[in-house]
Amino acid sequence: MLTQFIRLCALTMLFSGSVIAKMPATEHIDSIVLGAGCFWGVEKRFEAMPGVIDAVSGYADGNGVKPSYRVITQKRHQFNPNNHAEVVKVRFNPAQISLDTLLKRYFEMHDPTQLNRQGNDIGTQYRSIILTNSDAQAATARQLKAEYQPLLSAAGYGVIATQIKPLREFFPAEDYHQDYIAKNPNGYCPDHSTGVRFTDTPVPHTASVDNNALLSGKHILVIDSASYCPYCEKFKADTGNAYQGDIPLHYRYASQLQGLQISSPTWATPTIILLQDGKEVFGRQGLLSSEEFYRLLGKFKLGASEAFNVAFDEGTDARFCQQYEIFKNTPDGVFVDKLSGAPLFDTRHRFDSGTGWLSFTRPVAGAVIEKPDNRYGMRRTEIRAKVSGIHLGHVFDDGPNGQRRYCINATVLDFVPRG
Repeated sequence: MLTQFIRLCALTMLFSGSVIAKMPATEHIDSIVLGAGCFWGVEKRFEAMPGVIDAVSGYADGNGVKPSYRVITQKRHQFNPNNHAEVVKVRFNPAQISLDTLLKRYFEMHDPTQLNRQGNDIGTQYRSIILTNSDAQAATARQLKAEYQPLLSAAGYGVIATQIKPLREFFPAEDYHQDYIAKNPNGYCPDHSTGVRFTDTPVPHTASVDNNALLSGKHILVIDSASYCPYCEKFKADTGNAYQGDIPLHYRYASQLQGLQISSPTWATPTIILLQDGKEVFGRQGLLSSEEFYRLLGKFKLGASEAFNVAFDEGTDARFCQQYEIFKNTPDGVFVDKLSGAPLFDTRHRFDSGTGWLSFTRPVAGAVIEKPDNRYGMRRTEIRAKVSGIHLGHVFDDGPNGQRRYCINATVLDFVPRG
């Protein structure tokens, strides 16, 4: 009797509303398998969409070829029509994101008119393919393919090469391919999107832009992604959003480079381009750390100068150098980082120490970081700019009235009058 009572209690709990609401079987989950070139970027873009539960990289649609990365990428299989495609299995909640929306983003995130390739990735494993689990999915895919074709044609693109087939079997890729971009935080996203959007897709920032301002002087150009790119977002969060330098920084999509002389490939995001009078003088694909970005910017702006030596090789200005003489009596204002433009020191805290270097009793709050410096047999405290990381000078305990003395190199500063 006790056993029966326990079973009855368990059944009562199982079928109570609170338990049923949490059971996986009651969730309306669907899935579809999609190939749009290298699966690394595709996986991450789908995972970022609200309503997508997960995206798993894998292989599908092959015949007689082992579903492994080492095998499908062998030269002998590059143009094998029976090779597996690199695909992503997307599980989603249709109540939060419809199949229609999912497939529209799929078509928009790559160039479906390329046959057996995406950009520099060439081979049948990179084919554009939709593998469905029902006739209803296949019908939606065919309808959207037909809707997208005239939009592409109007933009000058060719015939869509995307295959639409029933899924036979999906083979998950090796563990190191899963969440590849998250595991490899420094890199780039392959962005082969055409820039063509379905008519009901919100399209911020994709209109043609006026690049005339970039044709004169020095500029920093960051090629951004029209789709979600975690590397682009990380660059903005770590570096771009805090940049206030006097060399303007611009974001553009690959479709918005009209009038500029760009020699670097533009399909990897982010790509950092340094421009002089509209012409590329240096390009770098992939995410740059703040340290790498500012060293590159330092070479671009400062060249082989005393300021570069101070900023990046921990050099020291000559006493009473020319820049010191200019800055020692400037009117009311703020000294800023010569590269990032971030405020560093205020004239209100400046004093004449008689040393031949700019001296302050304090920095702008939160503007600098302190590091131990035990070089040359001395024990000192080095001062670096928090945003750019460049070397500024040292801090000592011999300031006026028991205050500290921030001994700062003038060549790595610019001055901005207050107001």
